[in-house]
Amino acid sequence: MSSPSQFRRIAGRSVSAIGLGCMNLSHAYGVPPPEADAQRLLLRALNLGVTLFDTAALYGFGANEELVGRTLATHRQRFFLASKCGMQGVNGTRVIDGRAATIKATCEDSLRRLRTDHIDLYYLHRWDKNVPIEESVGAMADLVREGKIGSIGLSEVSSATLRRAHAVHPVAALQSEYSLWSREPELGPLQTCRELGVAFVAFSPLGRGFLGGTLQEVASLDAKDIRKTMPRFAPEAYASNLRMLSAAREIAHEARCTMAQLALAWLLARGDDIIPIPGTVQIAHLEDDLGAGRVTLDAGQVARLEAAFAREHIVGARYNAASLAEVDSEAYPA
Repeated sequence: MSSPSQFRRIAGRSVSAIGLGCMNLSHAYGVPPPEADAQRLLLRALNLGVTLFDTAALYGFGANEELVGRTLATHRQRFFLASKCGMQGVNGTRVIDGRAATIKATCEDSLRRLRTDHIDLYYLHRWDKNVPIEESVGAMADLVREGKIGSIGLSEVSSATLRRAHAVHPVAALQSEYSLWSREPELGPLQTCRELGVAFVAFSPLGRGFLGGTLQEVASLDAKDIRKTMPRFAPEAYASNLRMLSAAREIAHEARCTMAQLALAWLLARGDDIIPIPGTVQIAHLEDDLGAGRVTLDAGQVARLEAAFAREHIVGARYNAASLAEVDSEAYPA
């Protein structure tokens, strides 16, 4: 197999083949790093050639957008900025709200926090199932016409919902979880994206740290770490899931790469319309992740990887029942 391109396209714009998911710097994985460390990581990513930075109103209830704005506003012409609406903090509580007025108000707040006059790609973070997708996307289309956002994205929606949204206004990108151990996008969304010309942005491409091979036990995770709520990270399930990594270690050794690079290289090889956005709080991990673009896997290695991570080997769902009820994306039968 040939080496993947170092660039991908979203909404007619060229972006780095590997972007940066900024969530970890403010949200979901326990105590965030000190701001100075987070700023150094963002600037290091920019200087290493990352041109896609992904944040959201939800992350840190606005704190992540503020961090990105403070750190990168003076470099705004050097990168493609993505953020999200439709799920945010309201009086300290996470709320899903896809009403037109809320989307427009959230965008104004995000522009202020990000210190910019436009967001290149604006996602509906979650489809509010109490509001027709057409209404939410219609509000986002108004924002495009007003020049406040450049293009529209959706997150964690099904092929059917993507088609409904695309009929209202062209959708530039679909963002969903996709990795060796979360392959639900292959149930239809990837094919629909290719049919419609929609880029696919893969969040949690390293399986929330699992595929990096360094998280050997979960008991020490911070009490507020989001993985504590996920069935496949429950201690007994996780101990079983760790067995899948032995084959990956062998293939990584053959390919002369790290485990994280192997997982990202697999995703990059799935198609030049797929853009993984790993997140990290450590510069060493950032540098390691970006090295995945230099890794080439042959067809035999890909087949062995996919066999090792076959669905029947994975113990536990990717989300708990409450979180699964909030997403609209396709899922394997229980």
